[in-house]
Amino acid sequence: MSVTCTGEDRNLRLTVSGEVDHHGARAIMQELDRQVDAGLPRRLTLDLSGVTFMDSSGIAVLLRAYRRMAELGGALTVANVPPQALKVLRAAGLERIIRFE
Repeated sequence: MSVTCTGEDRNLRLTVSGEVDHHGARAIMQELDRQVDAGLPRRLTLDLSGVTFMDSSGIAVLLRAYRRMAELGGALTVANVPPQALKVLRAAGLERIIRFE
């Protein structure tokens, strides 16, 4: 599991690759917190194009990102969600509160 961060003008993009399970989710959330605290973005995009597996721990990652951006008055978008991960996220009903591209 790896997280790559890019951004400019208070737009932050976190690209996640590998498995998002219990262990990976913890590392993703720690990096998410570090990057959000450092950049105070107005817009955060989580790019999940490299995710090979996701369990319910991925739900916690997205909810954490959503709450952090709400605290800042910013917006969250989730992009490039693989089919398996999308099933997990849809089962939780996250498309009702989070924007998916």
